[in-house]
Amino acid sequence: MPERFTHRLRVRYDECDQQGVVFNSHYFAYFDVALTEAFRHAGCPYQEMTAKGTDAMVAEAHARYRSPARFDDEIDLEWWVTRLGNKSMSTRIDVKRDGEVLVEGEMRHVFVDLDKGGSRPMPDDVRTALEPYVEAAAETGTETEARA
Repeated sequence: MPERFTHRLRVRYDECDQQGVVFNSHYFAYFDVALTEAFRHAGCPYQEMTAKGTDAMVAEAHARYRSPARFDDEIDLEWWVTRLGNKSMSTRIDVKRDGEVLVEGEMRHVFVDLDKGGSRPMPDDVRTALEPYVEAAAETGTETEARA
């Protein structure tokens, strides 16, 4: 059974708009928090990967909003990998409150060589660390895995 990583955070006041709900762009920052914490949990901290000359840059990001999160809500960022390609990976991040999915997020990252520029194959140690989190992507209207 594939693993899913979950990171909990509390919505801060400055992340909310005039309607009292999390402003939409903050979800993409939450997705980044989930990725960074998931890499750390998997045993390949992001800063170690970049120190070895590889970065993962966002090539695509989508969010499907279902229900709002509000100030002081505790939300769970549930993260897993939907595709590990040669030079890219796709992930899913569900933002949940008490088990209810508030936002469905999808991201595609491309691995790049920090010294030479351009894309590069995913490092073997990163692939090995992330393989337990691979779960086939569900069919949705915004899935991009088939094109990556």
